[in-house]
Parts: sequence; C-alpha cells; structure tokens
Amino acid sequence: MALPVFGQRVGLVLSGGGARGVTHIGVLKALEENDIPIDYISGTSMGAIVGGFYAAGYSANQIEEIFTSDALQSWINGTFNTRYSYYFKAGDPSASWQIFKITIDSVLRVKLPTNIISPYEMDFRFLEWFAEASAACNYNFDELYIPFRCVASDIADNKFTVLSKGNLDKAIRASMTFPFYFKPIRIDNKLMWDGGMYNNFPVDVMVEDFEPEVIIGSKAASNYGPPKEDDVISQIQSMLMANTQYEVNTKNGVLIEPKLKPVNITDFTNTREFIDSGYQATLAKMPEIKKLLKLQETVNEKNNKRKDFIAKKPLMVVGDIHYRGINKKQESYLDRLIREKKILAKLQDDSISTKDKLQIIKDQYYKILAEDQIESVNPEMTYFPERGVYDVYFDITRNNRIEAEIGGLVTSKATNEIFFQVKYNKWSNYSLNLIGNVYLGRFHNSGLALARIDLPGSVPVAMELSYTLNGWNYFKASTYFFEDEKPNYLVQRDSYWKYEISTPVTNNSKFAFEFEPGLKTDYYYQTNQFSRLDTADKTTFNFYSPGLFLEYNSLNRKQFASEGSYFKLCTRFISGLEKNIPGSTTTDTTIHSNYHNWFQLRVVYDKYLKGFGKFKFGLYGAATFSNQLFFNNYTSSVLSAPAFEPIPESQTIFLPQFRAYDYFAFGAKAIFNLLKNIDFRAEAYIFQPYQEILQDEVGKAYFGDVFSNRFYIGSGSVVFHSPIGPISMCLNYYDQADEPFSFNINIGYFIFNKRPFH
Repeated sequence: MALPVFGQRVGLVLSGGGARGVTHIGVLKALEENDIPIDYISGTSMGAIVGGFYAAGYSANQIEEIFTSDALQSWINGTFNTRYSYYFKAGDPSASWQIFKITIDSVLRVKLPTNIISPYEMDFRFLEWFAEASAACNYNFDELYIPFRCVASDIADNKFTVLSKGNLDKAIRASMTFPFYFKPIRIDNKLMWDGGMYNNFPVDVMVEDFEPEVIIGSKAASNYGPPKEDDVISQIQSMLMANTQYEVNTKNGVLIEPKLKPVNITDFTNTREFIDSGYQATLAKMPEIKKLLKLQETVNEKNNKRKDFIAKKPLMVVGDIHYRGINKKQESYLDRLIREKKILAKLQDDSISTKDKLQIIKDQYYKILAEDQIESVNPEMTYFPERGVYDVYFDITRNNRIEAEIGGLVTSKATNEIFFQVKYNKWSNYSLNLIGNVYLGRFHNSGLALARIDLPGSVPVAMELSYTLNGWNYFKASTYFFEDEKPNYLVQRDSYWKYEISTPVTNNSKFAFEFEPGLKTDYYYQTNQFSRLDTADKTTFNFYSPGLFLEYNSLNRKQFASEGSYFKLCTRFISGLEKNIPGSTTTDTTIHSNYHNWFQLRVVYDKYLKGFGKFKFGLYGAATFSNQLFFNNYTSSVLSAPAFEPIPESQTIFLPQFRAYDYFAFGAKAIFNLLKNIDFRAEAYIFQPYQEILQDEVGKAYFGDVFSNRFYIGSGSVVFHSPIGPISMCLNYYDQADEPFSFNINIGYFIFNKRPFH
C-alpha cells in the first residue's frame, strides 16, 4: 500500500474528451465540497476550458451554469445570433452550397474551408470570459487564481506546445481547436490546433512545470479505436491524434475515471449527466485522495482567495481600437463604419457597466465581420497598467480578391440545376464588389452581373447596378409533358436592369429605392391541343418600374427557417407597353399593343415563435393590392399577376389559381426537431383572391365575384440541415391543380435569380 505524502501542493490534471470533458466540472464540485486544495491545474482541450475557467476565478457552480446554458451550445454549434446580422450588407440569397476561394499569385489555387463550425461567437465569448482575468494576472498564468498550463499543438512543427503566458482566451481557444471543426488560431505567429493531438492528458506538463506533491487526474477521454469506413471524423481522428497514456503515479496520485458513454465531440445533450458522473466518481475516490493530504482548504478559504483575485481585475475602460492586417485606407473605412469616435466615448464612460461595454465591442465586431471584404476577425483585448486602459485589437484576414461559389439543386423532379458564381472584391476607403453568376437547368436558366459600392458613414449607403437575364421553362420542368398532352406549354423570359440605393434602418433591416427598366416575354398556347409544329402565342411587356421598399430579415436560414422573422413592405409604379403576337393555334391573328400603368403595394410577413421543447410554430401572411388591368388575353393576364408561392417547390409550378392582382393569404407552420439538424415541418396556407381571374369562351380574362373562391396549399417535409445545405423530402398539396399531390426529394435550394417587380 502506498504511503501518504504529507504536502500541500496539489496538482489537478484534466484530460481532453470533447463533450465528455464536462465531467471535470463534477470533479471540481466534489473537490470543493470536500475541502481539497487545488494549487495547480494543467489541461488539454475541454480540460483546458474547464480548468481555465477555474484558474480564472470562476467557481465550479458558475462553470456548470455556463456549460448548461444556451450560450455554450451556440458557440459549440457556431450558431449565428441574428441580433448581430447586418442585413444591409447581405446580398440576395443564392443557391450556393459551398465556397471555394481562389488565390491569385503565380498560379490560381483553390483553397477549401478550414473549418465546419463558425468560430466567431466562440472567439468573442472567450474574450468576454477571460479578458479581465488575463489583465489581473498580467498575462502570466502563474499569477492566476490557480497557476495554470494548457496544451496546444503546433501545426507546422507537429508537436505539442505548453502555453503559460499571454491572453488566456487565446491559449484556451488554441487548446480546444479540434482539426477541421474549428478554425486554427495563431499564437506567436504559429498556427495552433487541439492539444489532444499530441498530449491529451498533460501529467508530464504538471510535473515538469509545478512539481506538486500530489496529483489528481480526471480522465474523460480514451484513445480512438480503428477508423470506420463510413465515418469521416473517425478517420480524421485516427490520422491526427496520437495515443496517450492516461496514468498518474499511484504513490502520490489518484486517477478519477468516470463511466461515460461515447458521444460526438460536440454533442452536449448529456452535460448534466456527465457532470454528475464526474461528481460521483470523485466522491468514490475521496478516501484515497484524503489519505494523501495532511491539510485541507475550506470553502470559505477558497472563496476569500477567489475574491482577492477578482478584486485585481482592472475596471473595463477602453483606450483605443486598433486593426491588424489591413492598410491605412481600409482602417479609415472601418473607422467610419463603426463610427469610432462615438464608440470610444461610450467605452471610456465610467457610468457604463463592463457588461454593456463588452456588448458595444461585440456589436462592432459583428459589424466588421459582415463586410464582404473580410474573411475573418479575431478579437483581442490587452490591458496597459501605465495608462489604466484596455486597447481593443481586431486581427483581420482579408477575403481574397476573387471568390467562387458553386451550388444548385438536385431533385427527383425535372427542375435540377447547377449554380456558379464569381465575385471580385476591391477594398480601399470604399468597398466594391463585382458579381457574376449563372444558373443552368431544364426549368431555370439565368445570368446576373452586378456591381455594388458601399460608402460607410453616419448614414451608410450602398449603390447597386445589375443586369439579369432569366429563362423559365414550365414545359420542360414537368415529367408529364409529351407531345399533344397537357398541361399548357409555357416559357417565360425576362431581362432587366436594376439600380438600387439602400441604407440600413436597424441591424436586421434596410430601406431602399430601386428603378427597373426591362423586357418580359411570354410564350404560351391558349389551348391544350397543340403539336411541336405549332407556334406559340407571344406577349412582350417593355416596362420601367420605380419602387420603394422596407425589408426586415432575422431568419436563421435562407430556406426552411425555424427561427426569426421576415417582413417586406414594397410599393412601386409599373408602366410599359404590352404587345401580343398570336400563334398558329389562335383564331384572332391581330397583333395587339396596349399601354399599362398601375400602382402596386405588396406585403409579406413570416414569423417563427419560440414554441416549447422540440416544437416550434410559425405564422405567415402576404397581401397584394393594385389597380392593374387585364392584358390582351386570359393567359397573359394571369402571367402578369403576382403569384403566391409560400413553399419552395411552388416556384417551379404554374398555378393560375394562386395568382391575382389583389389578394391576401395566411399560413401556419409546425416544426418538430426530430434529431439534431433534422426537422419535420407541417405547413398549411389559405389563398384568398379579392376577385379571381377567370377565362371566358373567347380566351379573354374577366373577374369573378368578390371573395367567391379560395384555395389551399399544404406541405409536409422532413429536412436535414447538412453543412452544404438542406436535404429535404416533401409531400405537397395544391388545391384544384391538375396534379394536386407532389412528392419530391431534394438536395440544395429552390432559390433562383429574382424576377422583376420582386
């Protein structure tokens, strides 16, 4: 039997282990409750996070509160809080799946993304949690509440690195950066990854740096088994992670090894269970631990020591804001963007709390991140005791001048398409983006060229000039089409210019004026009896349209959203010349021309409620009001009417009963989260035209009675939100359609370049 070691210096070693590493919190709780002193801490990965919190003066209960809150899940998942979205900077949504960045030097090189999870919320959270502790210890981890070491991996040198000084938030962030999940971080000009790659249980670091008499080890990890052929993560783990000896010297140490079920490294659904497992496992080892100790440290003694350290944290007063990685003109742009002088005045105001000051910095951080010209921003705060202030540093990585995106839609219907986009970025004391994209498919072919200039200031302004060419082929979009069979042949083409000037109203909203001149062309038959030898009727509409709109968007996804809301109010004037050229199946062979002028008001509202548990609910409303008159015939009149298309697939089907000059519509949605990233959605909508557009016996349009008919749309779908985009299986119902039920399986987005007047 080992003899007890009568010493006061106790070292606590915390392993990595991903989500299972929260068991260390239970270990800390049990040690605190039993008056076990902790003089040193070393940790790796999740052990570095938990240990870093404790070393920075957080109690075990405070750490548990953080790890069981929504805050932790948000940064682990890379969830983007829509409060920090800057919708004014967001372009129109596209069918993009993934971004491939092209760097221009001596050759063109394709650069793939280095991370799955967005690091931005996590980076700022770490800054919030640890900036003051870093200042209190004068950036020397030996002077923290508990002297601390954490382990990271040097990517270039292929070895582990012990971090003992600097910004505590950066050191911890480096230690837990699992390869390809999170973006690597640079410390002392070296890229760092997860310390668990080479040392997942830093007992050796504890012994070498602190030489404690007693070591308590908490093991929440194990060496990985053989890789699985259908599990990419297991293959990455096997390639990158070295085996670790999870042992402590039994003569002066105790190993705590809770029984933990295997989970994904980012699956924190078992946090409370794992914390309790660590707590119970530590209590079971308590007799062994106490045998090695002569003296104890009471909870009151711990709390007094903690209070003394917290009292050393300097008051949050910000001196200056600095940018790294950009030139003077770009700095000038960002100064005007965040209105630096006004921001600094607030940050230097003693009457504003530390929490509120950090919130102000966070708002500016996300505003900078929203810039197209910027790939990433790493926030940092450094305290200067001689000035009594913190300086804020934003380490900026510029976007490459040329970016490319690919995407599209793979579906069981005949509406498959591919999407490709190229963007050119120029950044000086203004921001310029040049964008070109193409959609290629049976249903939709399109091209867009766009130039946008952003001018920051007290009232930011963006100016856009674009040209769009669209083709919509409803005939080829259906697998039911064969010669001489219905439904009607219908092809639409539109080409138009758009000039837009916009300004933000809030973070999530913008106000804009736009002017659209262009040409719409429709090819169609007014009978179902036609052959390929026939020529279609042709209606052209040469138009111009000025408009104003107010738009708000805080939705969490560009399709199949489950949180946030969307609102758009748009008013426009439309004027143009209609020209109708009859085809071979029309008895009236006269070419008709008519001028049209009308005003239009459209409103859309889409809101997702909080719900309860795994259930969420949504409400949808839309309405259009106008004084538009009929075109020359029924088909051209219906084609010129606004369409109600509330579910993705409805954009690819011509449904005349869901088109009207004046209408209102309502809908409700129920969303159940089946599994992580998998939702079941049930949606139902009522479309109420003020007066339905009907067809008389000679093919002319006329209005039905007021509120005489209404129509319904229903949808049930299962959606997997994959890293590249949604994978969905949908069953849809369209009231009074030739084929009322539609079933489809889809990979990607039902998103297209915009039509005019949208």
